[in-house]
Amino acid sequence: MAKHSDPNSKLIAENRRARFDYFIEEEIEAGIMLLGSEVKSLRQGGSNIGESYASVEEGELWLINGYIAPYLQAKTWGHEERRKRKLLVSRRELARLWTATAREGMTIVPIRMYFNDRGIVKLKIGIAKGKKLSDKRETSAKRDWNREKQRLLKQNS
Repeated sequence: MAKHSDPNSKLIAENRRARFDYFIEEEIEAGIMLLGSEVKSLRQGGSNIGESYASVEEGELWLINGYIAPYLQAKTWGHEERRKRKLLVSRRELARLWTATAREGMTIVPIRMYFNDRGIVKLKIGIAKGKKLSDKRETSAKRDWNREKQRLLKQNS
């Protein structure tokens, strides 16, 4: 019997550039505290996490510079588009994230924002280390070679 996709689960935004710019060491799923108008806007698909990052400040994890489009029906009680949003993780994960950023020089990068199967907004964040220019060239060359290889295999079949 085929699995039916859940109508509640849906990809909202993805940071495709994160895998190109960083080595993702580990991924963590985090909840995010949102206002009602923000959730309604996300259901319509208005968001961007390409320029955002996360940081541990005063014992809490925050998403900074994440864009959520304004919800037009909530004119008076709307939300700021680029406000800081609190991310929800366990204390153990928060301590590990703080250690990774403060001591090891890693960065916390949002990878994708989505609705899970229960319809709750989740954010997949990654503990990442920045790539040097030569690493980026290598990644690009590998991607181009795989594309060319698939093209050649398709022609010969």
